[in-house]
Amino acid sequence: MAKGTINVSVENIFPLIKKFLYSDHEIFLRELISNATDATMKLKHLTNIGEAKVEYGNPQIEVKIDKKGKKLHIIDQGVGMSKEEVEKYINEVAFSGAEEFLDKYKDKMDGAGIIGHFGLGFYSAFMVADKVEIKTKSFKDEDAAHWTCDGSPEFTLVKGERKERGTEIILHIADDSTEFLEESRIRELLLKYNKFMPIPIKFGTKEINDPDHEPKTITDKDGKESKEPHKQITVDDIINNPDPAWTKQPTDLKNEDYKSFYRELYPMQFEEPLFSIHLNVDYPFNLTGILYFPKLGQDMNIQKDRIQLYQNQVFVTDNVEGIVPEFLTMLRGVIDSPDIPLNVSRSYLQADAAVKKISSYITRKVADKLKSLFNENREDFENKWDDIKVVIEYGMLSEDKFFEKSDAFALYPNVDGKYFTYEELEKKIKKNQTDKDDKMVILYASNKDEQHSYIEAAKAKGYEVLLLDSPIVSHLIQKLETSKENISFVRVDADHIDKLIKKEDTAISKLSDEEKTKLDELLKEVIPSEKFMVQLEPMDSEAAPFMITQPEFMRRMKEMQQTGGGGMFGMGNMPEMYNLVVNTNSELVGQILGTKTRKKQERLINQSLDLARLSQGLLKGEELTSFIKRSYSMIK
Repeated sequence: MAKGTINVSVENIFPLIKKFLYSDHEIFLRELISNATDATMKLKHLTNIGEAKVEYGNPQIEVKIDKKGKKLHIIDQGVGMSKEEVEKYINEVAFSGAEEFLDKYKDKMDGAGIIGHFGLGFYSAFMVADKVEIKTKSFKDEDAAHWTCDGSPEFTLVKGERKERGTEIILHIADDSTEFLEESRIRELLLKYNKFMPIPIKFGTKEINDPDHEPKTITDKDGKESKEPHKQITVDDIINNPDPAWTKQPTDLKNEDYKSFYRELYPMQFEEPLFSIHLNVDYPFNLTGILYFPKLGQDMNIQKDRIQLYQNQVFVTDNVEGIVPEFLTMLRGVIDSPDIPLNVSRSYLQADAAVKKISSYITRKVADKLKSLFNENREDFENKWDDIKVVIEYGMLSEDKFFEKSDAFALYPNVDGKYFTYEELEKKIKKNQTDKDDKMVILYASNKDEQHSYIEAAKAKGYEVLLLDSPIVSHLIQKLETSKENISFVRVDADHIDKLIKKEDTAISKLSDEEKTKLDELLKEVIPSEKFMVQLEPMDSEAAPFMITQPEFMRRMKEMQQTGGGGMFGMGNMPEMYNLVVNTNSELVGQILGTKTRKKQERLINQSLDLARLSQGLLKGEELTSFIKRSYSMIK
């Protein structure tokens, strides 16, 4: 029997592990199963290259609970360890078995994944156990070894009795960690961290129908036929899927395979994804994965952190900030990269060059996939636009590379449901919608119902009106205006139709200067100046006499600040500002001026103002009630 002191550079490693190294105690199971997987994958590689003269077989990892004995067992059928290897990899914590293995075989590796590290990963067991045993036997057919440690730097190492190759870790669970003796808790952790590990993980047994038994038809005494019960058999309960979809080649998968995997990832998500993007790269870094576009609609507050990050099929985190561009965190799916450490920290992600390359690659890959979907089936892409546009528009705003590529697939729908790319839109409207300063004016509405009269006025002029109704539209058009040459976006209710796209020709007012002064004074006496800025404009005599507009700049800045950034000087908190455009060529306006009694003038002005407010959805509450009463009295 050997006794000794664990070779560490601090007096006692265990308080260090418990306090600093791992913030979440449940991580211990992930680390131990990662080590077991590592040992098994090592054996597979060594048998493949002929260095291990043993039968690899169909190894599995087993997790067992001994609730009465307060023990948790993790058993593998991997390479195992000799007494010397236990001394080196367990006692001399400064060494890492996986690192040495990789260094030795780096020129012969065929892509075998080496997940865990013997050493500190193993010592996470002491977060939940007050005593740990290792029973192990090397594949080299040397004597078995039995190592025991009670949570102090002292250990014992004796010849073991294990007959088969592999390793069994026995955790004597501490009194403050008995939750890890509950089957439901261990199953929860296995499904969380090890659901897609590359080696089958057995956790108990389960009863299933015997596939070789065909129930017979039996007849009771009354002649009624029925099937006999299906014969049940007991099988190992394998809780993981060792071959998840993302580890396969895209050419080996059909659309239904992607949908099936989505249901496996999100069993409580009943809505099918719109489409998927398979990631597969091996240079300049290793990355595989599948991203899914769910139906998003207009919801910017959809649950994020649904993309799962794995390292060689070991779950790391579902907080992928820094690895996945922010605009894609609304997606679903899996990303797996051996270039990301198991114990990942946000500061590491922000500083690591490989991670930044991964983020750029994902951005490019998503853009390329969207372009391909658009080119392959434009009609289907248009049908999905409303469900994916929030992600795409957010990407256009936040990622310059994505913005550059977006011209190939970003769509701009009009109010009649027709979709344009930017190039198509430019060709269609440039001639008719270029103002006197040679600037192309893109008209848009954000709500077809609320802005209906303005839309119709623009369409009557032959103008194209887009429907841009996403929650970040103000930010998006600001980005487009600064990125494209000589264009301007204007909402259809920003001014009256003749001023939305200013041409050289101007209408002539029927009113004299004296009449306009008189009208202006009258309107300002009746209409509250804190709510409306009155503008007298000569328009078509058939146009509305009173029209309420919102100045584009003020409204847009206010919207941008309310939806996060972009506002100026606290505009997000300013009251709404409106212009009241009065058509000096309207017959009704002439009637107001010609009315002899002040009371009737005020009545006509208030009625006209309320009609304009009603068209903008601004008439509510007490003012709406007064308008209705006044309207009934006027038609009596």
